[in-house]
Amino acid sequence: MSTITADTAPAEPAASAAPADPLAEMLCFSVYSAGLAFNRAYKPRLDALGITYLQYLALLLLRHRDGQSIKELGDRLSLDSNTLTPLIKRLEAGGFVKRRRDSEDERVVRVDMTPKGAQTVSEALCISQELGRKLKVTPEQAKALQNLLGAIGGQIVTLPNP
Repeated sequence: MSTITADTAPAEPAASAAPADPLAEMLCFSVYSAGLAFNRAYKPRLDALGITYLQYLALLLLRHRDGQSIKELGDRLSLDSNTLTPLIKRLEAGGFVKRRRDSEDERVVRVDMTPKGAQTVSEALCISQELGRKLKVTPEQAKALQNLLGAIGGQIVTLPNP
């Protein structure tokens, strides 16, 4: 069994060997492809609800704890404010959230979910549950994969920049 690592490219095939698919041996491509597949699975249903996948994730975080700051949401979603602020503005324009200045520190913008946002995220949760039922993955396998990907991601962000 060969070892597949995220930080090295597949070895060049021997001159006499048939060329292998270089992407098949790259962990980063497998993760990327899986992410694209998830996005394709979610997109039509989220489009019908009027939100994007990233907006869905932001609403999920607000469902868990309403009134988070833009910075808190950005940290949790791994997005900077230049990306997150327009996303939140679009959610607000759609009636899913309301932005407000923090009463103790006016520099901080907090985000509150509206009843429409709460209803939308509840409907979107059904998408995750339905997809989970259709996947041929046990809950234990899914949790193990989440843990492994979380550990890998945590290691990658601590690597020094080249």
